[in-house]
Amino acid sequence: MPSRGPAGDDSSITGPIEDYLKAIYDIELQGGSASTNEIAARLSFAPGSVTGMMRRLADLGLLTYERYHGVRLTGAGRAAALRTLRRHRVIEAYLVRALDYDWDGVHEEAERLEHAASDALIDRMAAAIGEPAVDPHGAPIPTRDGAIDETQYCTLADLGPGHRVRVVRVTDDDPEVLRYFAELGIRPGVSLAVLAREYDGPITIAIEDERLALGTGLAGRVMVDLVSDVTAPAH
Repeated sequence: MPSRGPAGDDSSITGPIEDYLKAIYDIELQGGSASTNEIAARLSFAPGSVTGMMRRLADLGLLTYERYHGVRLTGAGRAAALRTLRRHRVIEAYLVRALDYDWDGVHEEAERLEHAASDALIDRMAAAIGEPAVDPHGAPIPTRDGAIDETQYCTLADLGPGHRVRVVRVTDDDPEVLRYFAELGIRPGVSLAVLAREYDGPITIAIEDERLALGTGLAGRVMVDLVSDVTAPAH
């Protein structure tokens, strides 16, 4: 692998390194440093190979690493992670808006293309579709300057009955789940009410006049913004 040049030189940041940086960024958002086991689970790698890569990324100045205490991205590591996220999410948005892809078919395409597309191409793609703020699944798109909305939202699985919410984002890693959500009408921007929740069981929601039951696993994939608390659920 090429050696890293002066600060700001990204010639040494390969596709696999970008995948690591994205994973660490996402784990950090959930709270604090990223452990080797968390990174290994996220990327489906053996913990031993992750440990070796952590040392390598620390040598490149992309993260700070302390054995047994996890890692954190440096400023350079965070900037590289956000550039990769921008490429990924702009590509997803472009495929849906400009090329009429379904939202369940763009994640894997973006995973492949994000490492090859230049930042100049991504900027042109974003401009062509009106500089979207979010991707088709509701994930925020970093600006070309690295600004991003890092608001953390609760999920449907966190809520009991009596809440009205707006869907902000859904996870995008499972095409089958996305197809199912599309059938149910669960998309970013949709408003719904939580009607009932069984102990360790399904959550009943209402979208307009339709009642639906979601298992807690699926409900945990839907991030929402609280609109209001109500004493009696809407019917």
